[in-house]
Amino acid sequence: MSSHLLREAPTIDRYPRSNTYDPQWIVDNLMGPHPLWSAEALLQVMTLRPGMRVLDLGCGTALTSVFLAREYDVEVWATDLWVDPTENWERITAAGAADQVHPIRSDAHTMPFSHSFFDAIVSIGAYNYFGTGAEYLGYCTEFLRPNGLIGVIVPGIRDTPGGPLPSYLTDRWGTDMCTWLSPDWWRQHWERTGLVTVETADMVPQGWLHWLETCARVGRGYEPDENMLRADNDTHLGLTRLVARLS
Repeated sequence: MSSHLLREAPTIDRYPRSNTYDPQWIVDNLMGPHPLWSAEALLQVMTLRPGMRVLDLGCGTALTSVFLAREYDVEVWATDLWVDPTENWERITAAGAADQVHPIRSDAHTMPFSHSFFDAIVSIGAYNYFGTGAEYLGYCTEFLRPNGLIGVIVPGIRDTPGGPLPSYLTDRWGTDMCTWLSPDWWRQHWERTGLVTVETADMVPQGWLHWLETCARVGRGYEPDENMLRADNDTHLGLTRLVARLS
């Protein structure tokens, strides 16, 4: 990303906490839609109290883990399979969050935590890759204390197009898009387990536009998603947001 574009990097009134972070730090470590905007959008409908133990599941480069620790004064276990925890530790330390964020390498299906250990589980841009199976919510919430919260933001689709898919979707289509599901799908998927009460299941307001802004300003391989989102123009695509409480 050029320094010119960095100077023009957008701030969004809806996300005042995110606006205080260095755009270069965010761009250098992106792995999808703007992670801090997504985290802040989730925390607008999910409450974290100081001192809570939080699992950041599929944390990627741990930007969201640092953000949660610094902005909400919680202790975070930054858990990811693909990103080296040593690299995450270096980012965490450089961000001044070493006392609150603990990097862990783990597969989402074989996590090394005690049952009922966490007060909350957060997953930004990752849960759809491992959580669509019927049994996964039951496994995941074993690590959540009674009455604990789970909150997720993932790429989603407002509704499934009737008939053939538009060309802008078929041109981009891959197996990852099979996990871009609607808020109603996720609500039913979670509620039928009887394990949780879903408190929020919606599309992030203007989430598609914030996703598009990220793609357009970063480039670097994001062009296919940028073209797709421009063509869709808020017809089907966006960011699905979910919050549920363990029964």
